[in-house]
Amino acid sequence: MAAAALPAAAPAAASTDTRRLITFIAMVFGMFMAILDIQIVSASLSEIQAGLSASSDEVAWVQTSYLIAEVIMIPLSGILSRAFSTRYLFFASCAGFTAMSFLCSTATTIDQMIVYRALQGFVGGAMIPTVFAASYTIFPREKQPVVGPLIGLVATLAPTIGPTVGGYLTDLFSWHWLFLVNVGPGIVVSLMAWFLIDFDEPDLSLLERFDWWGLAGMAGFLGGMEYVLEEGPQKDWFSEDLVLICAIVSVLGAVLFFWRAVTAEQPIVDLSAFQNRNFAFGSLFSFVMGVGLYGLTYVYPIFLARVRGYDSLQIGETMFVSGLCMFVAAPIVGKLMRRVDPRVLIALGFSGFALGTWMASGITKDWDFGELLVPQMLRGFSLMTAMVPINNVALGTLPPSRLKNASGLYNLTRNLGGAVGLAVINTLINDRWDLHLQRLHESVAWGHEAAERTLSTLTQAYAGMGSGAAAAATRTLALTVRGQALVMSLGDVFLALTVLFVALAAVTPLMSRPAKAGGGGGGAH
Repeated sequence: MAAAALPAAAPAAASTDTRRLITFIAMVFGMFMAILDIQIVSASLSEIQAGLSASSDEVAWVQTSYLIAEVIMIPLSGILSRAFSTRYLFFASCAGFTAMSFLCSTATTIDQMIVYRALQGFVGGAMIPTVFAASYTIFPREKQPVVGPLIGLVATLAPTIGPTVGGYLTDLFSWHWLFLVNVGPGIVVSLMAWFLIDFDEPDLSLLERFDWWGLAGMAGFLGGMEYVLEEGPQKDWFSEDLVLICAIVSVLGAVLFFWRAVTAEQPIVDLSAFQNRNFAFGSLFSFVMGVGLYGLTYVYPIFLARVRGYDSLQIGETMFVSGLCMFVAAPIVGKLMRRVDPRVLIALGFSGFALGTWMASGITKDWDFGELLVPQMLRGFSLMTAMVPINNVALGTLPPSRLKNASGLYNLTRNLGGAVGLAVINTLINDRWDLHLQRLHESVAWGHEAAERTLSTLTQAYAGMGSGAAAAATRTLALTVRGQALVMSLGDVFLALTVLFVALAAVTPLMSRPAKAGGGGGGAH
């Protein structure tokens, strides 16, 4: 009888595996929506500003409020997932994200939009680390070369194509569709999460010792820091009162948060995962990946818009090369994960990043799609080559009981890397721009033969304007100088990123190679 029952066990196991794979794909799609919405509005802020009659300072909060709220939820999701279970947290997160997306589309004032976007980022932020943790909880180690590239592709592709998708939706329909596009898929994913997720059980006893002071400290620490990093470069840092206040709040919140992390019986975030060397290095690499992921998604559009005069659709079409290369690289990296030391892949990924940014450091005002093609291809391939093994090395060796908390910390480092990277890049652009302007002004001052010859040629070109020809020529020359200084400052940014990526490639050998066995199990409870 026992022998006869064995053949039936295999179909049952296969059915369970298929159900979990379908469930996981649905969860990954939910994560894709949450990450996509970080960048989807970036190409359409002017349309939102006009539609809501907002000022440029006010409309910036459409992006900032989402980021601040999300960065608070990501580390908080660890304890919430253990307390309420993956099923209930993911369902609430996806359903809340969908509801807030709909409300964003109905906003009639900028104040409404900011509140809805903050709530959208907060509730949706839980989906991202929950998916990372689930991938190592429900799939055995031998499945990671298949699952890892899927997660890596979504985590890197979503912010890369966000401006492209946003530009198309706004151009074809209206800015409201930046949010309405989430509603249908969000409802489907929410229902699938409710009926299919069965990976673990809730432990409500964790709420009895919930560290509210730790939560307050973390919210002040991360929220204040995110605002300072987002707004500081545009507002001359601490000369702006609100930036200074948020910096003080962040410092005080950090003191409270780390004190509670050490002394609380059940801290809001367990920092002990950083005692694992691979997790600590993986988080460092994830931080730098955030710089490369979000920083280059920001720098290329600056050049294409301000120097080349591209609109949002043209920018999206030009940058889609990186996304296409990610699609191509994902299955290749999955196969290499089975055969190659992940540290080698990480070093190759960062080296590819460095090569791409070094090539881009020679950028000129005449660069177009052809000149940007190879640097963007290197970026796309390198993102996947580094991201997938970093995920595996950082999270793949942790016990299931620590995965949910560690996943929140790990994903937080990538977002913080993006925020810090953007702040440093903005500051570097502004400082180097001023420096290059000063040097170029010396080159085009009166008495320089080439400058006077150029000005004379421009004046003749504007001869039809009569007495205004000289002023028009001077203005054109000044704009040319500013544009050239901007291009030179962007070249400096690419060079700085090259140094950063080379340094990370050099320290990769300090990680330990993960064991070939172990890791995530099949449905730990």
